[in-house]
Amino acid sequence: MKKVYLDNMATTRVLPEVLQAMLPYFGELYGNPSSLHSWGDEAREAMDEARAKVAALINAAPEEIIFTSTGTESNNLAIKGIAQAYQEKGKHIVISAVEHFSVMHSVKTLEKRGFSSTLVPVDKYAMVDPSDVARAIRKDTILVSVMHSNGEVGTIEPVKEIAAIAKKAGAVFHTDAVASAGNVPVDVKELGVDALSLAANQFYGPKGVAALYVRRGVRLVPLFDGGIQEGGRRAGTDNVPGIVGMGKAAELAKKDMAARANLLQPLRDRLIEGVLKIDHSILTGHPSARLPHHASFCIEFIEGEAMLMLLNLQGVAASSGSACTSRALKASHVLLAKGIPHALAQGSLLFGFGVDRTAGDVDYVLEVLPPVVDRLREMSPLYDKYIKARHGVA
Repeated sequence: MKKVYLDNMATTRVLPEVLQAMLPYFGELYGNPSSLHSWGDEAREAMDEARAKVAALINAAPEEIIFTSTGTESNNLAIKGIAQAYQEKGKHIVISAVEHFSVMHSVKTLEKRGFSSTLVPVDKYAMVDPSDVARAIRKDTILVSVMHSNGEVGTIEPVKEIAAIAKKAGAVFHTDAVASAGNVPVDVKELGVDALSLAANQFYGPKGVAALYVRRGVRLVPLFDGGIQEGGRRAGTDNVPGIVGMGKAAELAKKDMAARANLLQPLRDRLIEGVLKIDHSILTGHPSARLPHHASFCIEFIEGEAMLMLLNLQGVAASSGSACTSRALKASHVLLAKGIPHALAQGSLLFGFGVDRTAGDVDYVLEVLPPVVDRLREMSPLYDKYIKARHGVA
């Protein structure tokens, strides 16, 4: 049976070059970077090199990079750490209605500590209107966070314009660029952001390592106590193999980004064209301002989880909604925020392309998906009701 992995928004595979860079730090180069001897020096030098590579990927200075464990931790550190650092100026936070739960839930936690927030709506493409952000900002707004791109529907947001609005209002601006960094150009200076989250497993690096960019001069209260690692901003023994892997993946992403996009975007478009030939299917997210390796749909009258199970039996890996919510069996908050009805949102299907995919893989998906849809619709009471209504059958 053919095997086609199209769940790269959940995680990518580690490239062979990345794995090779990591291996020595599991074995002979096992020192702790905080130790004051040659073993520690070797590990610390490797971390410094990796930090410089991650910084180069987003045009930051190495000292502005804080290594974390995941994109979720980076978002938590940004939202909670910045809000607490600036709370003497105010306690109001502005975020969009389609943020990752690690941003949304961090804000909810802060609300229990006396902060308040405003949720900015999105249009039918899940895109934020910068003017809505401007209207949401108040005198006591200290932090604005709008993601760079949405990993669930693929839409790339107008972050540069929103960052300028936040800066003019005197608020710190953070963007969750986990889905973007390493896949599309992200330049913190050009965007004008104060903080930015990214994760290695989104650009062919290892899971369990990520980073937070914090512009020099922006204050941050640490989440963890107990050590002086990462300049006192993130305590804990450093994950040296993971950090080295993230550095190598960042180096490769910077070098190969354009070539990867040129490879994947035609495959994405080929899949979109084919899936939209299925009756009662729609593309979710913006048709052009979207990630080059991302295709997402809603297919009416059936549930996304059922499609995933039957596609898996055909050797195809995809997802329904984000990886963080796909097991929750609930309609996506992103799809609901962009105005998709609850019943239709249940039929979401997301494909994320990786660099090892081919046109033949796309054709295989387009071969096996329509029969899956037909089979599930045969069992769907909603589809049966629709057919009867169309033919005037009581």
